[in-house]
Amino acid sequence: MANKKVNKKDIAKLLNQWRQQFTVLAPSKENGVAQMAEWDGKDTSFLDWYRNTVIPPKASFLPPMEEMFRFQKDKEGYHIELPPTNEHKQLIFGIRPCDARAMTILDMTFEEAYQDPYYLSRRKNAVLVGLGCTNPCESCFCTSMGVSPTESTNVDLMLTDIGDQFLIEVVTDKGKELIAKASGLKEATKDDEAKAKETKETSYNKITRKLDTEGIVDKLQASFDDEGFWEQTAAKCISCGICTLLCPTCYCFDINDELVRGEGTRFRSWDSCGFPVYTKMPMENPRLEKWRRVRQKVCHKFEFYPMTFNVIACTGCGRCIRLCPVNWDITQVLESVPVKTGVRK
Repeated sequence: MANKKVNKKDIAKLLNQWRQQFTVLAPSKENGVAQMAEWDGKDTSFLDWYRNTVIPPKASFLPPMEEMFRFQKDKEGYHIELPPTNEHKQLIFGIRPCDARAMTILDMTFEEAYQDPYYLSRRKNAVLVGLGCTNPCESCFCTSMGVSPTESTNVDLMLTDIGDQFLIEVVTDKGKELIAKASGLKEATKDDEAKAKETKETSYNKITRKLDTEGIVDKLQASFDDEGFWEQTAAKCISCGICTLLCPTCYCFDINDELVRGEGTRFRSWDSCGFPVYTKMPMENPRLEKWRRVRQKVCHKFEFYPMTFNVIACTGCGRCIRLCPVNWDITQVLESVPVKTGVRK
């Protein structure tokens, strides 16, 4: 299907057409924190202020807290009541390429390693409409992670700024269905496509923070037992968990039961390997020292995940850098990993 284009002033009209089929989520600051929230049907001011959300779009698929099932206890034992099958369809408008890439990384855990029905039901019923990032933050380093700020690889439709209009690139069959049911769009011209190409090149060159990940798995393996390095790395970390809770590829969660008068609910909620009690067990805590927890965070993304899935679990979105209260910088940490010979067994 040929590329289309839409005037920026007609975005509200387009989203309202899609609202007939989906719950449309778009960037919002209504609650004081930039995040994807249900669109109100008229406000498109986010096209002016939006750079990226604070809370990543993963929250739409792996909520900060969600009910897993309910149960009742009587003389005969426990009776389980599963939640209804999630057939809720949602369209996320404006997702950045780094966050769209993060969803494919999460898929490796929640689909390939383990079939998680809660996560997968939301993914199956979702459509991702990407919006090219033309004003990246200083902390962004997506190009070092193999992601372009305007790439269309992991979305269904991709919008690229070409002045008073957006060029719309159809990427998947889901995207094709969306466009087929939309009115008011025009065919993109060669001139439009040339403008989009220029926008993409300009945006790519705006990413100035760089990180060389060549050989990073071997470097981390060789430095795994270097307690001095990890203590120095963890020195100013305050174990607040922001860098993991707001990371688009982190997925750790805790599971708890609430039981009141024979009726209860099991729910799961976001957790962080940076918290002192994360791995605490009745007899011990294997990561009691802060440096061990920081080492786990770094190695999970840049060593363990690549060894398991052959991909680094980081997209260079920069949230962990710009939102850290003590200016802990993952790019500086990785650049400072000692070069040693030998790999731990």
